[in-house]
Amino acid sequence: MEYFLLVPLLAFILFLHWWFFSPSNTQKRLLLPPSPTKLPIIGNLHQLGSLPHRSLHKLSKKYGPVMLLHFGSKPVIVASSVNAARDIMKTHDLVWSGRPKSSMTDGLFYGSKDVAFTPYGEYWRQIRSITVLHLLNNKRVQSYRRVREEEISNMIDKIRQQCDSVIDLRDVLSCMTNNIISRVNIGRTYNEGESGIAVKALLEQLLVLTESVIEEGMIRNKKGECNVGEAIDFMGVLLEIQNGKETGYTLQRDSLKAILLDAFVAGTESTYTALEWTMTELLRHPRVLKKLEDEVRELGQGKTEITEDDLGNMQYLKAVIKESLRLHPPNPLLVPRESMEDVKLLDYHIPAKTEVLINAWAIGRDPLLWDDPEEYRPERFLNSDIDFKGLNFELIPFGAGRRGCPGITFAIIINELALARIVHKFNLALPKEEDLDMTECHGLTVRRKLPLLAVATSWFS
Repeated sequence: MEYFLLVPLLAFILFLHWWFFSPSNTQKRLLLPPSPTKLPIIGNLHQLGSLPHRSLHKLSKKYGPVMLLHFGSKPVIVASSVNAARDIMKTHDLVWSGRPKSSMTDGLFYGSKDVAFTPYGEYWRQIRSITVLHLLNNKRVQSYRRVREEEISNMIDKIRQQCDSVIDLRDVLSCMTNNIISRVNIGRTYNEGESGIAVKALLEQLLVLTESVIEEGMIRNKKGECNVGEAIDFMGVLLEIQNGKETGYTLQRDSLKAILLDAFVAGTESTYTALEWTMTELLRHPRVLKKLEDEVRELGQGKTEITEDDLGNMQYLKAVIKESLRLHPPNPLLVPRESMEDVKLLDYHIPAKTEVLINAWAIGRDPLLWDDPEEYRPERFLNSDIDFKGLNFELIPFGAGRRGCPGITFAIIINELALARIVHKFNLALPKEEDLDMTECHGLTVRRKLPLLAVATSWFS
């Protein structure tokens, strides 16, 4: 009798062992994020649309702030909440510091040897250190003050020459930004009259230009000419490092080219795109524009020029830029990360080698975080500690953690000084009967589909 009782007991124990320890059943019990129905072969690619940050935000309202999609056969997590962003970029930042393999970035950045897209590891640590400690440290950024002030003055002159007529502000802002980045990177600008290469076409021709620019830089470096005023340009710094100076680390030629490309791509379109969106919102909201004018003109009273020394006192200007970045982050979906091992994201199990997209645009418009999130109201940042430097996950236009953008200070000081000088010198208005189209267009950044047109009239206190 005991024998007959023992057999079913053993069978039950074996069943429990199989259920709990079988790989297939273990996987079934792991809680994966909710997922929309996918199609054969393409997965969920058909649901991305022309503006993925908006399409993914809409999907997240149905499937939650952490959802699983498939781009083809590739599993991709989309995170659209501040808690998920914090978990990825702070709590488990190291695990999520990988980058997914991409043939496009490999082709553009010489095998993804740049800072932004290279895989996490010793090589990344070395070039990240070079970027942070030698190219974008505070002392180096300050050394380019003369370049910024000269090129922003040139922009002001360009606007003045077109006063009382319709001005293409995108053209003005992009030219200024490209000239600053070019001078800082390689010690010179590329203008049509000088080299036959239009500034606007510079990014499109970078792969061709980079090799010749480096050859030119090596010659100039030998002559001691890799300078912009008192400051050595990025090219000069990298050539010294390539020769093993300063760091003791020899920088390979492809790495040098990839880092320069990073600086061009990350520093140009994203900077002027942010400025164009800011000017757009100011023209849409005359009350905000008037309040900004009052602050800048009061602090600049009696001065011929606003300088970088004045910016620290312009709290409303800083709030205006934060509010613009909240509503219009130039890169609304942060650069993709990839989990380097199995990890828990909030309550979900995420297998190793899973890609994640963080929707900074959706977080910036989350009604759980922001009162009246669709309203442009810079006052929300006055008397607030929220900043965009990677410590407050409600506002992450530059990302955060190990893979956050190292050029925040460099970009923001351009935006602040350019904006302050424009409103100090000019009254701005929309052209008569101009319909301010807010349609977005996706390219290197998400910018206005149509260039911003405005009429400037001179003002001076």
